[in-house]
Amino acid sequence: MKKKVLIIGFGSIGKRHAKLLKNFKNISKIYVLTKRKCKNFKKMRNLSEINKINPDYILVCSRTREHYKHLSYLEKKISNKVILVEKPLFKDFKNLKIKKNKVFVGYNLRYHPVVRFIKKYVNGKKIFSVNISCYSHLPNWRKNLNYTETNSAKKIYGGGALLELSHEIDYFQWIFKKIKKINHTEIRKVSKLKIDTEDSVSIIGKTDSVNFLIDLNYFSLYSQRLILIHGSNFTLKGDLINNSVEIFKQNKRKRIKFKIDENYTYKEQHKSLLNSNYENSCSYIEGIKLMLLFDKIKVFGK
Repeated sequence: MKKKVLIIGFGSIGKRHAKLLKNFKNISKIYVLTKRKCKNFKKMRNLSEINKINPDYILVCSRTREHYKHLSYLEKKISNKVILVEKPLFKDFKNLKIKKNKVFVGYNLRYHPVVRFIKKYVNGKKIFSVNISCYSHLPNWRKNLNYTETNSAKKIYGGGALLELSHEIDYFQWIFKKIKKINHTEIRKVSKLKIDTEDSVSIIGKTDSVNFLIDLNYFSLYSQRLILIHGSNFTLKGDLINNSVEIFKQNKRKRIKFKIDENYTYKEQHKSLLNSNYENSCSYIEGIKLMLLFDKIKVFGK
């Protein structure tokens, strides 16, 4: 049976989801709640119309600071729906109980073949340490947009490197389990970018058995998205930009290349949620636990 979709918010990520879902054969209609111009999609002006259109799949793509308002309204007014909230879940921790709907958070890198390969490969192996890096240049993120006016640049909107680059923290825990100890964090604004948020975050800590360093920034003029894993008898390098994995052993080296397009992880996430396959998606409870972890990281970073 074909399904109806509602997208709340029509900024860059809302538009991206709309364009992708338009090509899904099991989607009958796409509604968009926005004040912006909206061609090719059915426009809603008020969320109070939601019971009238009765969507099956809802995407919350509004500004981060508005996620709580929209999600709490949805939980109050509807039930038995699948809701995907773009990451991060909230601007800061909110004690919102979800009982009537199935809610997930848009940490789509869980669907990246490099991340999924690594999760399977390291299972049961002795791991000594993990280094994760994510470097990019914020002004290059969104073409035709002034970066100084985006969510990422403004604290009031829920921006900042910690929340904006939190994919790496999510997939680290998805692979290596819960972070149990934080030894050191640095949350800083070091560049000349015209933003009022931090532009870099470094976290050193440990799970039950794995030491890690996660280093994030969006002031770098060189783009990098790597995970380096040192284990018993092997070292593994995962490259999420070049979509490759290299495994190094004594006198041996193996390279695996994945062929995907830039929208692959978004499409796979939608396919899973539309087909009620929730195993690999970030659950609401996981999203809440991440918000608590972010607060802990902020305290250490002061």
